[in-house]
Amino acid sequence: MTKVRVVDNSDLGKQAKVKNRHPRMIGNRGRKPQADIGDRITVAVAGLLRRQARLRREYIYRKSIEQRDQQIEEKKRKIRNVLETGDFVPPELRQEALNIHKKLGWDDKGADGVVNHCDDEYRWAGVNDPKIIITTSRDPSSRLRQFAQEMHLLIPNSQRINRGNCQETELMNAARANDITDVIVLNETRGNPDGLVVCHLPFGPTAYFTLSHAVLRHDISKESPLAPMSQAFPHLIFHNMTSALGRRVMSILKYLFPVPKDSSKRLVTFSNTGDVLSFR
Repeated sequence: MTKVRVVDNSDLGKQAKVKNRHPRMIGNRGRKPQADIGDRITVAVAGLLRRQARLRREYIYRKSIEQRDQQIEEKKRKIRNVLETGDFVPPELRQEALNIHKKLGWDDKGADGVVNHCDDEYRWAGVNDPKIIITTSRDPSSRLRQFAQEMHLLIPNSQRINRGNCQETELMNAARANDITDVIVLNETRGNPDGLVVCHLPFGPTAYFTLSHAVLRHDISKESPLAPMSQAFPHLIFHNMTSALGRRVMSILKYLFPVPKDSSKRLVTFSNTGDVLSFR
């Protein structure tokens, strides 16, 4: 006896539709299929590249404006030199010398000239207080550890950490991950502190200072007990640091300290005498 199987064509159509349906649409009728993880990564990378290209264009535009201003400032300087010395006007400036001379009357004698703002690492300084970590070279002596503790008392908002066996790369990566603004590393030679490295994060600058005749608080008053050091934010005094290098060093040191209150009575002085920076 032959068995006959009756198949409804409508059921075959439903099965075919279910098989051809996107696997993520099954059970999610009315919803769009989710994007694959690869597609989402591609979209994120594309957005990041567009942002970087936009920032690059803005940087190039601002640099071109600063270069133009620097060229104008250089022409003004040459014309000002001509007026002071009575020399001849340079041949390349003869056609525009009169226009430049008219603009000299609007210049401020106390101005700093054209300042490179888009490359200034400290342009956001003062918005938030600095976060600083102070550490030493590996295997420090007791005097260097004591000096690091006094540096911690000197600079508000600083934190002293033990170096241990941590490499410089590991130290900097950990500092960047925790939004540290500056890292100070103290070095020594035969137990005497003789080096101080200040590294501004994330992109510098880094300054190395040679220390000489370092005097600690315990050296001043060995017999009498030490008075507790004030933790108020200090006012800063910078003397004889008017050159371009002096202003650069001043900005590195100045932004280690937070903005003080007007009522603060604490003072910190940096005095330049013969390219030797005295601190008190």
